[in-house]
Amino acid sequence: MNSPTASTADPSGTLAAAPAARSTRSGPLRAGRRIRRHLPSSPWLFAAPGLLVVGVFSLYPFVSTVVNSFTDRRTLMPGHYVGLANFRELWHDDMFWTGLRNSTLYVLGVVPALVILPLLLALLVQRHIPGIAFFRAAFYTPVVASIVVVGLIWVWMLDDRGLINSVLEAVGVGKVGFLSDQWLLLGSAMAVTVWKGLGYYMIIYLAALANVPRELHEAAAVDGAGAVRRFFTVTVPALRSTMVLVAALSSVSAFKVFSEVYLMAGPSGGPAGEDTTLVMLVQRVGTGLTGRVGYASAISVVVFAVTVVLMLLVLRADRREDA
Repeated sequence: MNSPTASTADPSGTLAAAPAARSTRSGPLRAGRRIRRHLPSSPWLFAAPGLLVVGVFSLYPFVSTVVNSFTDRRTLMPGHYVGLANFRELWHDDMFWTGLRNSTLYVLGVVPALVILPLLLALLVQRHIPGIAFFRAAFYTPVVASIVVVGLIWVWMLDDRGLINSVLEAVGVGKVGFLSDQWLLLGSAMAVTVWKGLGYYMIIYLAALANVPRELHEAAAVDGAGAVRRFFTVTVPALRSTMVLVAALSSVSAFKVFSEVYLMAGPSGGPAGEDTTLVMLVQRVGTGLTGRVGYASAISVVVFAVTVVLMLLVLRADRREDA
């Protein structure tokens, strides 16, 4: 005789289906636990290729340079530990002080121009006037051009028989030794660096100018401020952080200058090597079959230390203004 109790108590079969429902819900929960268990290692898998590239091409060369600076290693010879001998030799090396002088002068001559001129250029090309797109492209063209091509063009223009000297002779001024005089050659290289970097920093300033509220200029104009006064009271304060960034980038790049001076002065570094920069000295000392890798590494460590000091000085000046 069949008992009607089960069918009466659970006519829809809910009790029988409950275990199946619980097992169905537990499946995604277990999968979620498994996913969460493996999540901490997943970011490292994505970052591994980038970290590998940084380690091989940046971190390892840096550590190797620091280690070599305390050795007498040469190109084809293993080095031996010599302590601070390379740095003591730097102190008495006249070419090192010449390179340090030229690199420092390069920073003092290039950085102010690359902080101010691109800002003025950005204010000019920001205007919506017919044909301004052409000038934006023209100002940015030197940035994408090869530094070798740019250097050779300027060498041809500044040569004794170049375009500029031909024009000066035609007007009765006479030839100017842009590439034969020590200071004119260094100044010509600075001009090339500024000319090539104008477009790059102009783009940075254009992006920053787009974030300056127009209401500030309108309020200043209502108060009677002219264009020059609005520039110093509205534009410059709003772009101060961008100007600090440009100063930091351009100072590091200027101190490590190589291509412009090398192309215009030649491997010898100009007349009697008086236009040699620190990076040129590293290339001259550390290359070749008998290159002094340890001594060149010591110069490179000094270059790194000075660039870090430059960055800290720029950041400290910015913090002083904030205070």
